[in-house]
Amino acid sequence: MRKWFVLFCIVTIPVAGYLIYQNPFWSLSLLILLPSWLVGTYDLVQTKHTIKKNYPLFGRLRYVMEELRPKIYQYFVESDTDGTPINRINRSVVYQRAKRVLRTKPFGTQVNVYEPGYEWINHSMYPLDEHQVPLENLKVKIGSKHCSQKYNASILNISAMSYGSLSGNAVEALNKGASLGGFAQNTGEGSISDFHLKHGGHIIWQVGTGYFGARDHDGNFSEEKFVENATRESVKMIEIKLSQGAKPGHGGILPAKKNTPEIARIRGVKPYVAVMSPPGHTEFNNSYGLIDFIQKLRELSGGKPIGIKLCFGKIHEFEELCKAMKERDNYPDYIVIDGGEGGTGAAPLEFSDSLGTPMTEGIVLACNLLKKYGIRDQVKVLVSGKIITGFHIIRAISLGADACYSARAMMLALGCIQALICNTNKCPAGIATQDKSLSWGLDVENKGVRINNYHQETVNSVREILASAGLDHPDKLKRDDIFRRISPVEVKSLEEIYPSV
Repeated sequence: MRKWFVLFCIVTIPVAGYLIYQNPFWSLSLLILLPSWLVGTYDLVQTKHTIKKNYPLFGRLRYVMEELRPKIYQYFVESDTDGTPINRINRSVVYQRAKRVLRTKPFGTQVNVYEPGYEWINHSMYPLDEHQVPLENLKVKIGSKHCSQKYNASILNISAMSYGSLSGNAVEALNKGASLGGFAQNTGEGSISDFHLKHGGHIIWQVGTGYFGARDHDGNFSEEKFVENATRESVKMIEIKLSQGAKPGHGGILPAKKNTPEIARIRGVKPYVAVMSPPGHTEFNNSYGLIDFIQKLRELSGGKPIGIKLCFGKIHEFEELCKAMKERDNYPDYIVIDGGEGGTGAAPLEFSDSLGTPMTEGIVLACNLLKKYGIRDQVKVLVSGKIITGFHIIRAISLGADACYSARAMMLALGCIQALICNTNKCPAGIATQDKSLSWGLDVENKGVRINNYHQETVNSVREILASAGLDHPDKLKRDDIFRRISPVEVKSLEEIYPSV
């Protein structure tokens, strides 16, 4: 191909020159030929890409097709059931609920109900009317005996997504939806921005290892800064992030170019410098230190619920924490179990794919250990990790959860098209970007309503499923209510697969 390109140049350059000399009209051909000559020559002499060097000009088609591949696959190749990480069936459910259109589906399920992994809940011969499931039963009161400002949370809330990873318009729209629906928005570890406060939606303030919003300029925890944010009226709970499903046990870095004066002010750092978030906390390094820190934050916040978020890791470490909580008779008011399948932004491939316990096993292990040490009644358990539909919530509660977080479903409700370029700052939907020319297109008022619609419709679907199963409260769900196909001829309940303590 190199020889053909050289021959192409040798032939076309003099021919083009002759034709232009004969008739200036032929100068228009240079609009195509000149870029071809220059680009092909550059490809021929560069040393970075072998494909381009061996196939000047034409080798670039590889990169064009690589760029188009995800779009072609999503729109023309994938079926309704095999798209990843969220298949088209579930994406369509979110879109339809957000827009409040078409609550039904035609011609039966597309899911292979005889394929291993298929799950379902059995209905009752004597179902309830959905109005026999009071809406207040779909709320969860969070707060241990040490908490004086308990919070009545929805069974579905917005998972942790920071301003910085999401655009200001996206964060504000989420807050608008939370305000309309009376559910909570988690700030993520990037602290509380003006966008989180714009519409008065309930806030769960997450404090990560960088202590953003609660740190001095050296990165140490600051009681004064913490109190300033923790005592805000809209902050209903405070969450200590130990780890997250997307990159458990991994720190983070805020690049200098993304650390604008606005973000620096929110996070309590200097602008235009790279800021590290260490893998672990500096305020504690064992279970007893963590419990002391929880109590400290509870007192500083005026008695608000203090929780911890973690992707379930080493079993003996969580059991040590349970022992310490039992011994001290002090606990976090809630624990969030983030599944290893979680993630909305950017994470190292190995951490995203190969570290951390998936949500199902994580919630089972956590709840079993809390029960083993007799402290489950003091600690509410929330989960996150591909919570999209009402059945996902039902399933999580049957495994032991009290309530759920959702991140990606909320992004879809905002208009996310699963372009899978969240880590490039080029999100076409204006959600996972700081490019104002892209986020400008995200209308806060419209998307805020859609967030509330999705939440309301999904919680209502939980209500309908409970009624169909003859249950009037999520607390009555047990692991033996959910069934999973193990093989074409074998079915087990989740209780048989994951025995309770």
